[in-house]
Amino acid sequence: MLESAKQLLQPSARSAVPPFMVMDVVAAAARLEAQGRRIVHMEVGQPAAGAPAAAIAAARAALSSARLGYTEALGIASLRRRIARAYAEWHGLELDPARIVVTTGSSGGFILAFLAAFEAGDRVAMALPGYPPYRHILAALGCEPVGIEIDASTRWSMTGEALLACHRGRRLKGVVVGSPANPSGTMMTASALADLIRRAEDAGIIVISDEIYHGLDYAFAAECAARVSPDVIVINSFSKYFCMTGWRIGWMVVPTPLVRAVERLQQNLAISVPTLSQIAAEAAFDGRAELEAVRHGYEENRRILLEGLPRVGLDSFLPADGAFYLYADVSRFCDDSFEFATRMLKEAGVATTPGIDFDPLRGRNFLRVCYAGAREEMCEAIERIGVWLKDGPR
Repeated sequence: MLESAKQLLQPSARSAVPPFMVMDVVAAAARLEAQGRRIVHMEVGQPAAGAPAAAIAAARAALSSARLGYTEALGIASLRRRIARAYAEWHGLELDPARIVVTTGSSGGFILAFLAAFEAGDRVAMALPGYPPYRHILAALGCEPVGIEIDASTRWSMTGEALLACHRGRRLKGVVVGSPANPSGTMMTASALADLIRRAEDAGIIVISDEIYHGLDYAFAAECAARVSPDVIVINSFSKYFCMTGWRIGWMVVPTPLVRAVERLQQNLAISVPTLSQIAAEAAFDGRAELEAVRHGYEENRRILLEGLPRVGLDSFLPADGAFYLYADVSRFCDDSFEFATRMLKEAGVATTPGIDFDPLRGRNFLRVCYAGAREEMCEAIERIGVWLKDGPR
């Protein structure tokens, strides 16, 4: 009977997705810290700052006075209106609040979008390098993720031409684009994004635009895909610009024909997003001055690293236009970025993420470096990496 139970309790094939390796780096860094080592953390894409004061105050008030029951599946109406208003403020775009869906972080948004838009077996394209859970969530849902390699010839962004070439080879149902991108921070120009969206839609390819790093743009202004077409599914989050990762709250802008489908899925998968997080998120819009100060801190950190890392030997990065990442080419030092990152952590005390998380093909040549920490940590990281590279990785 015990043997029969063991056979029954085998993990499903759909659960056999690769690990998100950055979390393995986090665990390794924690073990070293438990031994008394000081580690400079540049591995996790997470703001060092906490939620804005207005959000904290609203949450405290709600805890002491509100009944935190379920909300509507699509989200609290006042929060959806406030998100819609933000698009007018940020992009001059008038959105019907009925198209806004509040989600459990951007991750919940991707699950809802993929379930609402795609059938099992559908092929969905994304750029490589790119955010690993795009591929992993799609695979777990029975879809086929299709990586499109990008390079310097297109400024490390997917083009409409490359998308259609892939589509002609074998039909695509969707494409996921991110600008600013993770892991590189590289952004698509407004014209490049518009061209990709128009070509995709003309070919019957659904576009999902990951805009969770909007607000963190330095080289030029990020374009919102909803300005190009009302048929794009937009995913955004309070995690990055609003510094609310642990609150697990995001949102979608959904094309009108899909709103009811997304609502039905949300009703069954989550019932609703945590009420306390929704209350805090609405108040977070009042913390704009505080959030802009954090943003300027990222911009200064970016400058420090772009000037300092080349002086110590790391001098090749993809275009770092926004977000809070550098994607560094380390191929001159090694052909295995996982080993390189592991040794840098153990020997220099600097935690970074190996590129194989983001690109199974060429990621062994790259590291992702997150600069969302304190200015002093950026300077310390440069010094530690410089000494380590000068002495030669042991």
